[in-house]
Amino acid sequence: MVALRDRDILFIGIDGGGSKCRASIVDADNRLLGTGVSGPANPLHGYAQTIDSIVRSAALALADANLPPETLGELVAGVGLAGVNMPRLYNEMASWAHPFKRMYLTTDQHSACLGAHRGDGAVIIAGTGSVGYAWVNGESTLLGGHGFPHGDKGSGAWMGMEGVKYLLMALDGLAEDSRLKSELLKMLESSTANEVFEKIGGKSSSHYARLAVPVIECAEAGDPVAVAIVRDGAAYISDLADKLLELKPPRLSMIGGLAPRLRQWLAPHVVERLAEPLDAPEIGCVYFAQQCLVEEGHGAETSAEKSETSALFG
Repeated sequence: MVALRDRDILFIGIDGGGSKCRASIVDADNRLLGTGVSGPANPLHGYAQTIDSIVRSAALALADANLPPETLGELVAGVGLAGVNMPRLYNEMASWAHPFKRMYLTTDQHSACLGAHRGDGAVIIAGTGSVGYAWVNGESTLLGGHGFPHGDKGSGAWMGMEGVKYLLMALDGLAEDSRLKSELLKMLESSTANEVFEKIGGKSSSHYARLAVPVIECAEAGDPVAVAIVRDGAAYISDLADKLLELKPPRLSMIGGLAPRLRQWLAPHVVERLAEPLDAPEIGCVYFAQQCLVEEGHGAETSAEKSETSALFG
């Protein structure tokens, strides 16, 4: 994607979200050397957990590449994280005394878009959270991504939460019984409202996202309660797509763990416009790091911070 003078340089792309953190190491020719996956990496839900997940995923990628642990300090890292579209969280993460040779930080939306299209385009991320993002002619547009439980409609966490809302009402006799009720009780190993609350009270978005599995499965089996939840979420995702398409991106992709299951519920005209991602989000993180490194080398930016901030906040 970019021309680099140092052919011995190694890059690591790290994509961190609400459920997992995935790292991939590539050489200067973008040949994949190793990958690693660890736990959640959204600083909105914990700085320490995010740092731990980043380091763990990097260590696992090094091991997978048969590289010694001390190679960590030689890697140029591109890091795309959920939550850092908030300036406070961006500044917190950018101030981290990281173990890499260099680190370039951006949002998971921006890096996912670079990976999906190797340039301009738009993406809808439907995983633990949900968001729409476009990068067209050097301008970024962000739709949604307001975080769980305030936003993220159509996401796994949102579907899980909607399922729990229904379940509690059904247990109180205020909503009809359904297959979804039985499946949620089975997954939560509960039989009463109090037991359900013991299992879900104060839990994270990733915990709720796991409950999206029975919601989706019951919807696919025709359960009317689950169908209503999934259709509502899919309608929101379709609306996100329509707003992004108004920006005339050359390509539109949908990515994230929920994306394959959600596709059949989207508006037909949206499905027709969806293109398969060219590369994974963590490879988009590599592209971002390469862009920043080349800009520095050509004097286009005086510091890494300028490169990072321009991509994040326009």
